[in-house]
Amino acid sequence: MKTENPVGRIGQFTKSLKLSGAALGVALFAGASSIASAATEVPFALDWKFEGPSAAFFAAIDNGHFEAADLSVEVSAGQGSLAAIPKVATGAFPLGFADINSLAQFLDSNPGAPVTAVMMVYDKPPFAVVGRKSQGVSAPTDLEGKVLGAPPPDGAWAQFPAFSAAAGIDMDKVTVEPVGFPTREPMLAEGKVDAITGFSFSSYLNLVRLGVPEDDISVILMADHGLELYGNAIIVNTDFAEANPDVVKGFLAAVAAGWVDVMADPEMGAKAVGARNPAADVALEQRRLQLAIDSNVRTDYVLENGMGGIDADRMAAALEQLAQNYEFQNDVDMSLYFTDAYLPEGNFPIQ
Repeated sequence: MKTENPVGRIGQFTKSLKLSGAALGVALFAGASSIASAATEVPFALDWKFEGPSAAFFAAIDNGHFEAADLSVEVSAGQGSLAAIPKVATGAFPLGFADINSLAQFLDSNPGAPVTAVMMVYDKPPFAVVGRKSQGVSAPTDLEGKVLGAPPPDGAWAQFPAFSAAAGIDMDKVTVEPVGFPTREPMLAEGKVDAITGFSFSSYLNLVRLGVPEDDISVILMADHGLELYGNAIIVNTDFAEANPDVVKGFLAAVAAGWVDVMADPEMGAKAVGARNPAADVALEQRRLQLAIDSNVRTDYVLENGMGGIDADRMAAALEQLAQNYEFQNDVDMSLYFTDAYLPEGNFPIQ
């Protein structure tokens, strides 16, 4: 019998806080009822720091898309693609941005937790191995005999077993060195490791900023080597969503409009990031945003089918691959991890 994880009680705890019009719900979600005259306050938990790919959320604020939906949104930075999930599951945040694969694992460890994904954003995940050509890493099998730096909580590292199987890498021949997020790129820049796991657009430009020549950097995108997984999605506390479906629908529409804006004007998006992160190099963040748009968001599938939804057959294949990385203790059920109930028919059109 599986040992109970204290975090596994998260669903019961959150359900005990369920609204029914109580004052506690009003305090948590600041008048989320559609009859409230003031804009509904919606705290939003981001996955990472304020960098280029977060520009769409800021554009939705600055360009009035959230305001048009009668929403007042405050974006909070995160510390990794796993971080937003417990924040949303406990009800501390009604909505967040997180890796859907990590969400599936979280729900397996915490059955009944009130959280699910409602809008796919990274149709092609940015999970990558980033290496240096001068240290002999240009292709997946080049990792054999090399040192790979991987932060234990990293979303890309979590997918490495399935990636190595799909790409034909002998894991026994790879030396894995646990590293921290702040030291990951510096260690590669200093030659202390030969490659690292990370998000393609983040690690690549972090190395550029550290002075590594761009022609010496190899970006091995896992999705280009057999990985079927999806990436980050908008997630929601399901208790909140059931009580406030129009708020969720309005939020998703505003986010989609924000992405349309930054696709049309990445410079504007980067400046929106810079306005919130004074330490940001706006030109660098514009490049990071463009990389995310081109490689992860504005894919052929999204251009044809709209933004936000998933392909059921691909998701089924993705979950099979995910099972190579993680041993599920409960039945794998796609409907637990994603719902299109808050998306418009045909998703959000993207040009």
